[in-house]
Amino acid sequence: MASASAISSHAIVQRELRGGKAGTVRQFDMVAAPAEALSGRRRWALRPAQALEPRRKRESVAATVTEAPAEEKKEVSEVIYEQLAKEMEHASPLAIIDRALEMFGDDIAIAFSGSEDVALIEYAHLTGRPFRVFSLDTGRLNPETYQFFDVVEKHYGIHIEYMFPDSVEVQALVRNKGLFSFYEDGHQECCRVRKVRPLRRALKGFKAWITGQRKDQSPGTRANIPVVQVDPSFEGLDGGAGSLIKWNPVANVDGKDIWNFLRTMDVPVNSLHSQGYVSIGCEPCTRPVLPGQHEREGRWWWEDAKAKECGLHKGNISQENSQNHAANGKGAVTVNGVSNISDIFSTQAIVNLARPGIENLLKLENRKEPWLVVLYAPWCQFCQAMESSYIELADKLHGSGVKVGKFRADGEQKPFAKQELQLGSFPTILFFPEHASRPIKYPSERRDVDSLLAFINALR
Repeated sequence: MASASAISSHAIVQRELRGGKAGTVRQFDMVAAPAEALSGRRRWALRPAQALEPRRKRESVAATVTEAPAEEKKEVSEVIYEQLAKEMEHASPLAIIDRALEMFGDDIAIAFSGSEDVALIEYAHLTGRPFRVFSLDTGRLNPETYQFFDVVEKHYGIHIEYMFPDSVEVQALVRNKGLFSFYEDGHQECCRVRKVRPLRRALKGFKAWITGQRKDQSPGTRANIPVVQVDPSFEGLDGGAGSLIKWNPVANVDGKDIWNFLRTMDVPVNSLHSQGYVSIGCEPCTRPVLPGQHEREGRWWWEDAKAKECGLHKGNISQENSQNHAANGKGAVTVNGVSNISDIFSTQAIVNLARPGIENLLKLENRKEPWLVVLYAPWCQFCQAMESSYIELADKLHGSGVKVGKFRADGEQKPFAKQELQLGSFPTILFFPEHASRPIKYPSERRDVDSLLAFINALR
């Protein structure tokens, strides 16, 4: 029989992970390797249940424990949630939230922004389990959002746990830079004070949180989010890396399906949605979008699309950037000093302008034909969204006397484009008239074929 000290130094933890399909059960045994072999860090080895030997009595367990091969050693949280994410990839949001609440009980909460993520609260309500909800009150929300918070609390009989920014930090920011500094130097500093730091404090009280992130919300930063993951940016109740689990139960759900669900279940919604708002944040940084525009075009519209995360999900940006730098697939190009990004607007009907070409267009005062040129970055989801329309437009204009071109204006070309080509954000569309050197900037965010044709016909 193994000694008590041997048993205590080789603990065995068993967990059952219920699969994404109803009725399936997946079991794993995790065996702790000796602490002295792992430099004081507790790590775990994973073995599939079907590979395990028949269970022995507790007193004989320690004798069977051996150190796992190095390639099998992973942090317990990493092993469990990588596997769980795969198993629940095709599970319904209701099943995912039910699993999250079952696993974490009172140590998990729903992050509620006052937008269509009210669907998360409805799903949690439908599970019949108790649940907690928290929200970040930045002090700059729309009045309609504050009213909506009150409606939600009364509808579900809950109390939202509000988190507020540090008053000293807000005071210092406003006194030093004014109330609207984000229009001039970007939203990151304000979001860090009003949102990220309060969120960090809130999450210190939980072991897991539930978000309303969807892959279709922001193709540039959220395209690869799993339904559950170890949070890459924040710490939880136990402290340290890997101490917080992040659930994204609607990651694979389209926005239109979220709205179908809300209508079917007669869920109350923010009245701003009926005014054209889709993605809702702070009042100065949120505006309605036009039909056909991507929902994120209503947020921080004066900035590049790649930066359109407030910091609450900054792990998405880091992941996306690393993928961009590593990309080397079909269509990868090196243009204007930026490499390894797949190009867009690739068709014979669109002229690919390099720096000398666009500079010549600026110098010519008597062109033989007018030009329409898009300033773009291939990683920008708004540029990607207009690609098919721009290609269709180029095909329609072929032989009409109007040339259609593109100029990649990110990377080292961005300062030039901002100074000489009126670049504000991507995409920027310019029309070079036949008898004038200065281009005319397309003023609208409606980038469909008919709108662009109307712009050209009004100036040619």
